[in-house]
Amino acid sequence: MQTLIFETAWDKTIAPRDREQIEALFNKTKELFNDGIHFVPIRQAVNHRGDLLISVLIHNFSQEDYLFDKKTLQYKWEEKIIASHTFTLPFHIIKHHTSMPWTFIFPKETCVTTNNFTNGEIKLINP
Repeated sequence: MQTLIFETAWDKTIAPRDREQIEALFNKTKELFNDGIHFVPIRQAVNHRGDLLISVLIHNFSQEDYLFDKKTLQYKWEEKIIASHTFTLPFHIIKHHTSMPWTFIFPKETCVTTNNFTNGEIKLINP
């Protein structure tokens, strides 16, 4: 059974409306897959430095904890690669059968464009 958790900093600072949105998204998507790591988009934005911020709900549906260390992600929109970057999450491990929100920050220099686009997807390149 999937469990939704919030990283400590998120848990302390998330707005009630955002928490409700994430909980609703979790309830809608928690049974879509049987195995593996999956990313469900929450929102996209560009910060004041021009970095691309992609917020997702990370689902670890597997039976094993997942080490999120030096993983390359691509943000794709309409089959075009918009950004690619390698990430290590500060807590490193996503527990088995756990889901959590996270925002990946793609530095401006890793982005082909930061034009306004929606409905993109995150792809894990090196599982």
